Amino acid sequence: MSSMDIGAWALLAVAALIAGIGKTALPGSSTIAVVILASVLPARTSTAAMLLLFIVGDVFALLAYRRHADRRTLLRLAPAVVVGLLVGAGFLALSSDAVVRRTIGVILLAMVTLTLWRRRRASAPASGRVAAAGYGTLAGFTTMVANSGGPVMSMYFLATRTPVQVFLGTSAWFFAIVNLTKVPFLAGIGLLTPEVLLLDLTLAPMVVIGALLGIRVAKRMPQRLFDRLVIALTIAGSVYLLF
Repeated sequence: MSSMDIGAWALLAVAALIAGIGKTALPGSSTIAVVILASVLPARTSTAAMLLLFIVGDVFALLAYRRHADRRTLLRLAPAVVVGLLVGAGFLALSSDAVVRRTIGVILLAMVTLTLWRRRRASAPASGRVAAAGYGTLAGFTTMVANSGGPVMSMYFLATRTPVQVFLGTSAWFFAIVNLTKVPFLAGIGLLTPEVLLLDLTLAPMVVIGALLGIRVAKRMPQRLFDRLVIALTIAGSVYLLF
């Protein structure tokens, strides 16, 4: 990483800024940050670096939205998420990287299609244990195999027609818990190296700037615009994973 040029550092700075915005305003944009980091750094290094940057963003998301979280939703999702994590671990052990990425892409596009179909038909919001079990399992699965749980959870909150502030608050708690859970695993396989920590320390201010900017944007964003942006960003992430 010490040999990276100015262009590479500029891309990393943009990724960190987007990661912060994604945590406090547009959850789907986090996928873009992941893509940029993976294009500059080695895959395993980018996974560790991105996780730590996300955790910095989680702190600001919690500070801004912790009181808006729906704790009942978190408890309802928890058992299914655990199942999804276990299934994802098994799938990851048996499948190639290409199969994993395309599977996640197909799942995300299916979630977008289902959400748009329900909205076009003016169906009642998805709710109850069945929806929580389905989306929760998929969120656990996708976050384990590709760090892509965000788009699935976004589709769940859109399907349940969750208001912006509650959406962001519940997401903040959900991903803060999940991301902290991942830290011991990455440390155990030697990915949290001093070099990665130094890189994240350098990029952390950009995450903070992005998070503060996102808080201001979210307060002024209409619900309809928020929903459309989340869907568009989820589709973009899905297409990237497919192709």
